Amino acid sequence: MTMTPMMLTPITATRPRAAAMLAATVLLATLAAAHPATVRAEETLVVAPTTVTDEKAVFATVESSNIVPARARIGGTVAELSIREGDKVEQGAVVATVADEKLILQMKALGAQIEGLKAQLAQAKTDLDRAEELFAKGTIPRARLDEARTAFNVADNAMKARTAERAVIEQQMSEGKVLAPTSGRILAVPVTAGTVILPGETVASIAVQNFILRLRVPERHARFLEAGDRVRIDGSEFGRNDALFGTIRLVYPQIEDGRVIADAEVSGLGDYFVGERIRVWVSGGERDTFVVPASFVTTRFGVDYVHVRSGAGSIVEVPVQRGRVVSRPDAPQALEILSGVHAGDELVQP
Repeated sequence: MTMTPMMLTPITATRPRAAAMLAATVLLATLAAAHPATVRAEETLVVAPTTVTDEKAVFATVESSNIVPARARIGGTVAELSIREGDKVEQGAVVATVADEKLILQMKALGAQIEGLKAQLAQAKTDLDRAEELFAKGTIPRARLDEARTAFNVADNAMKARTAERAVIEQQMSEGKVLAPTSGRILAVPVTAGTVILPGETVASIAVQNFILRLRVPERHARFLEAGDRVRIDGSEFGRNDALFGTIRLVYPQIEDGRVIADAEVSGLGDYFVGERIRVWVSGGERDTFVVPASFVTTRFGVDYVHVRSGAGSIVEVPVQRGRVVSRPDAPQALEILSGVHAGDELVQP
């Protein structure tokens, strides 16, 4: 049978394409030999029991460690208020001014007395100088000189006494300025301008700046609560994604209404709202469990899996039962594994 030229055309046309593919393959092999691909190292984890703390949720309030009153030192009328609720003050700042009209009148009276005593003192000094001059000439007896010196001393001491009394009144007027005893936040101002107050009355209540968390834990958990224990606050309480951690600094020995009172120090509480209620997780005991980073767990169709390396070296996907998130400062995204793995299993990060 005679073959027509049209039957040879496809075979002839594929030869240049095959040659090109062969050249490309050789070129890729050469490049691969010159630049070997980097193989990502596998991250593994050997499962081992870990002691975790059983956390219990309790409510706590943001409070100041101390609330200090700013008191008036003299009685009178509140002439000026320099603060209002929510203001931040520094120690020694003037928060109010108390005025007493009687002190102003006493100051004016002492001023007039001092002016009169100045004139008497000047006259006594003149008489003493004249008496000393006449005594030196032998014109007057010594008794007259002693009388002039005594009159000068009396006038001088009277002048000093009135000056001291005026200093006392000036000090009392200066004490009309009510000063902040400590730095902090103004919580309450129970007076207004024009209010008549007595010495020692509170003009403002100031919360000290170092805010704390005051926990009220049910007494059944009291035996687990100790100074130095860690507490955790969900970041969502403050609009954050990460958790806040603190330390219990004091556990009060008195139980009130079936609850144990404890104070905890937590950084980042803020310094404005006092009395804010926050949910806090505290220790309720310890137990052993398996904890792995969240990156080793994958989820498909609602089922959690981990990759376990078998004895033959192959990687097997094993279903596990996930527990709660174990938030710790060193591993904020760790997960508790309730079942599916055993101690000594080697996990491979997917």
